Amino acid sequence: MASTASLPAGGQGGEDAAVRRIAEVFARQVGTPPPGEVWIGDDAAVLAAPSGRLVFATDAAVAGVHADLALCGLDDLGWKALTATLSDIAAVGGRPGHAVVGFCVPPGTDLVLLATGVAEAASTWRCPVVGGDVTTASQVVVVAAATGVLEGDAPPVLRSGASPGDVLVVTGPLGASSAGLRVLRTGAPGPASVIAAHRRPRARLAEGMAARRAGATAMMDVSDGLGIDLHRLAEASGVGIELDTVPVADGATDDDALGGGEDFELVIATPDPARLAGELAAAGLRPPIEIGRCTAEVGQRTLRGQPFGRSGFEHAVG
Repeated sequence: MASTASLPAGGQGGEDAAVRRIAEVFARQVGTPPPGEVWIGDDAAVLAAPSGRLVFATDAAVAGVHADLALCGLDDLGWKALTATLSDIAAVGGRPGHAVVGFCVPPGTDLVLLATGVAEAASTWRCPVVGGDVTTASQVVVVAAATGVLEGDAPPVLRSGASPGDVLVVTGPLGASSAGLRVLRTGAPGPASVIAAHRRPRARLAEGMAARRAGATAMMDVSDGLGIDLHRLAEASGVGIELDTVPVADGATDDDALGGGEDFELVIATPDPARLAGELAAAGLRPPIEIGRCTAEVGQRTLRGQPFGRSGFEHAVG
């Protein structure tokens, strides 16, 4: 995820390929996960623990990549770092536990303001920050890591579990963060809601837990853009994607909704959309928005019958 979410994806040689190469190094040196655990390759790791199943996730927010500090505050950058981490826990259906945070900053950085944003996110999502580190750096970087738990007996919802015939839904309209960045950059008119969505995105933790209770088969948070994240879900699950619609947030465009990042809404595959809607309603949450379905045609990626690409943000690493 990044504030430059409107840029084209890095392609096969970018972030996803780099993650695969890194995972191969760890697999050779450390081994592969034991049965029942999930390591590198999904939104969060799932580990066995004496009290049940532990979820573990990390994310980084970098000034100039995830937030333009001429447009956002240091507190917004801190908020984004922890919220992005907790959104990964939401994507497997976990409840947050505790967090540690590292601040890498140039001399003179307002650490109190930076920490305030992290603390506000920690309070909002009920995930206490229990430790961390501070070091000097040439630019501001906030690294957050958090634990979570999987309650009950339902398995974690991974990106690899979708089957042909599963219905695809999202937890809310998309594109608000991308639209907010454009409004901040250009001064163009736009609703205050899109600026808030860019500066202070929301982690859909309650929705993720409800989806897991409802038997969702696959799930991801829309952090890099629906286009690229659906490609990732389809590739992991070995299914095709047939979309009828993409819901657009007020003030956003179709391109924002398909290719914009940092929405942090969840995209969910489910064989029983009525059960999912019931779980969300019982938790006092918004109804899911149906957008399409998974198909048996593995290479299919269509929106209203036309192919859609890997639109979104992908870090040009590796």
